[in-house]
Amino acid sequence: MPLNSQRFLESLHQLRSFGASGIGQGVIRPAFSAADIDARAWLANELRACGLEVHVDPAGSVFGIAKRQSLLLGSHTDSQPEGGWLDGALGVMAALEIAKARFEDGLTPVSVVSFQDEEGRFGVTTGSAIWAGTLDLETAEALMDRDGITFRDARAMMAGKCEIFVEPQRFSGFIEMHIEQGPVMDGTSDIVGVVSDIVGIRDMKIAFEGQQNHAGTTPMAIRRDAFQALSAFNALLNQRLCNAVTPQTVWTIGQVSLHPNASSIVPGKVVFSMQWRDGDSDRLARMESVIRETAEEIADTHEMALKYGPLLGLEPVAMDTHLREALEQSAQEHAPKQWLVMPSGALHDATNVSALMSAAMLFVPSIGGISHDFAEDTKEDDLVMGLKVLAGAVDRLI
Repeated sequence: MPLNSQRFLESLHQLRSFGASGIGQGVIRPAFSAADIDARAWLANELRACGLEVHVDPAGSVFGIAKRQSLLLGSHTDSQPEGGWLDGALGVMAALEIAKARFEDGLTPVSVVSFQDEEGRFGVTTGSAIWAGTLDLETAEALMDRDGITFRDARAMMAGKCEIFVEPQRFSGFIEMHIEQGPVMDGTSDIVGVVSDIVGIRDMKIAFEGQQNHAGTTPMAIRRDAFQALSAFNALLNQRLCNAVTPQTVWTIGQVSLHPNASSIVPGKVVFSMQWRDGDSDRLARMESVIRETAEEIADTHEMALKYGPLLGLEPVAMDTHLREALEQSAQEHAPKQWLVMPSGALHDATNVSALMSAAMLFVPSIGGISHDFAEDTKEDDLVMGLKVLAGAVDRLI
């Protein structure tokens, strides 16, 4: 199959033009933003040009579907609020190039997908979660972003959606190519990573509510300062979790909303995100217990009202052995002694899709281990090598 590496790289840059921003190769293309909707319309035209039937499902995910049952390739094309040009986009553009090359050569076609809202503007891998049935559409419609916009209102902005979901039986399996988004391969001789499993994740909002008051006249000893409660919670949680986790376990407070967020007012309320990830479901549950116990203790000692948002999450998932073998054989052919088997510490659409069909993943290095940032990048040679390994695996499977 004659791949066109230059066309593949140009398609990545073309996709980056939708929402290009910031330094380097930065992108701002959140789910259902104008840039995201325009990018999906462009992708739909590219899919039609290589003989695929375009289907935009009720959640806004864009499929290019072969006429007969086929292997599904892809990822997502939405970005973080300050994102890089390769996160998700790489997997979709690699899938597009393989679809084009196979169409031009008269080979058995593949199908392509760009899932919606993988980056979590509204939930956790929202589009693929809805398709997989781990999140029903009615529940998803009530999800709200940090600006108070609901998923229902956002998806109403995307014209041309179908009212039905694509039948999973139309696909024989799913492979997602992605940047590593971490430091393991960077700086080593490894340029391809075949994913063994994807960690599980839990995510919820926590709120401490104390008493808003004057910053100049309220003595420190009697303040019910919501930010001080958050600070104490963070310090105590770090101490307690360190005794209950592995070196691969991570937890993050990534979003904080302080009210009323004014320099001369003791903050009366704080709402923050609490996220944790691990490859073991039991450990995730134990971490949840530690988090809740710590929050309750801090709320008591700091005289705070405590509230929790809904707990969102996905279980750890092992990749399909048959698909992995095809990726490993292709990696050995194209990058001998320069590939490894590794877990994914990041969450991906493949987690959800694995509930519907066999699924596997392929990584290429991230320069400096940086992702979810304008500085995110990968060497062009590594991008092309990932494309070759993916295409080689496809050849072995169909």
